[in-house]
Amino acid sequence: MNTALNPSATSSRFLSYFDYWLFAAVLALVAFGIMMIASATQNAIDPDLISRVPDQINYAIIGFIVLLLIAAFDYRNLAGLSMWLYIIMMILLLLVELVGVEGDGGAQRWLNIGIRIQPSEIAKIITIITLSTFLAKRYQDLDKLSTVLKALLHLGAPSLLIFIQPNLGTTTVMLVIGLSILWGAGLRLRHIGLGIAALLVALPVLFTQLEPYQVARITTFLNPSADRDAQYNIDQALISVGSGGLLGKGYAQGSQNVGRFLRVRHTDFIFSVIAHEFGMVGAVGTMGVIAFVLARIVRAARLASDPMGSMICYGVAGMIFYHTFVSIGMNLSLMPVTGLPLPFISSGGTSLLFMLIGIGLVQSVVIRRRTLP
Repeated sequence: MNTALNPSATSSRFLSYFDYWLFAAVLALVAFGIMMIASATQNAIDPDLISRVPDQINYAIIGFIVLLLIAAFDYRNLAGLSMWLYIIMMILLLLVELVGVEGDGGAQRWLNIGIRIQPSEIAKIITIITLSTFLAKRYQDLDKLSTVLKALLHLGAPSLLIFIQPNLGTTTVMLVIGLSILWGAGLRLRHIGLGIAALLVALPVLFTQLEPYQVARITTFLNPSADRDAQYNIDQALISVGSGGLLGKGYAQGSQNVGRFLRVRHTDFIFSVIAHEFGMVGAVGTMGVIAFVLARIVRAARLASDPMGSMICYGVAGMIFYHTFVSIGMNLSLMPVTGLPLPFISSGGTSLLFMLIGIGLVQSVVIRRRTLP
């Protein structure tokens, strides 16, 4: 029976194979995130901070609707749109360079089309789709160096445009997404070695192109005494995490949060607020739920009916893992501050929307998975 022509069969498959555990875990993280943003912005007088909770709720509602729509859409149809998606992505990134508007940090990363959009967030999802399609079409030629080089060029073009915005954090996310997809496709060890060597050669050149504030973040991480003002929030984050103890100070009761000692606590340092108010139990529990989400995505990759579906899942998993690793790492002074949000939890509507779109792609893959004997 052709389920594509049978709405009843398609609906039945959707209800039968939809990953409710994954959906519930993501829903729990988003709800918890809204709760933590409300705590981090309590008693705010800045209009931007006051609007953070309703904005996050609105983006969450839109995001979950889009998630379900994408889950119902057959991801394999995206293969035919891959070239157009890539062209649209490159045009948007080029427009940022030409007519982009500055965000809060002064970087030119946004486009104003009536509403402000951040093309670098769109680029993450489009790259997952287009690179997976590119490699799936060449699945029999993955042992060829030419295939790997073309894949790196496919990834490198948008990554370079994001790097010069400047947006170092998202550039590294793009590279991790590419590596995750290449690994999922079966990247050969000799090609991994070649890629690492090329990166090491490029690093000195890339370092010279960093903005002063980006260099300062790296040097502050390596030598905290070099800039005590820049180190202040990292110290406050560590105090927040350490003073939370086992069970924390209680929701919306943490002195580091309520007393506003911790800056940008609703975005970059929201994990410190979690640890401060819910203690080690809350922090480990949050990491545990995110780990569960990643496990369900990897499961979807293994059940995928084709290489494209599998690589899409690995790309989404790589994106979520890296965001989590860096966000928690900078809260614990284990990574430089890069501004990457904690997935599904940190304030940021655009980031939340495209994380949920990524989950929708995974659900589309798992709904159309191969049937196990």
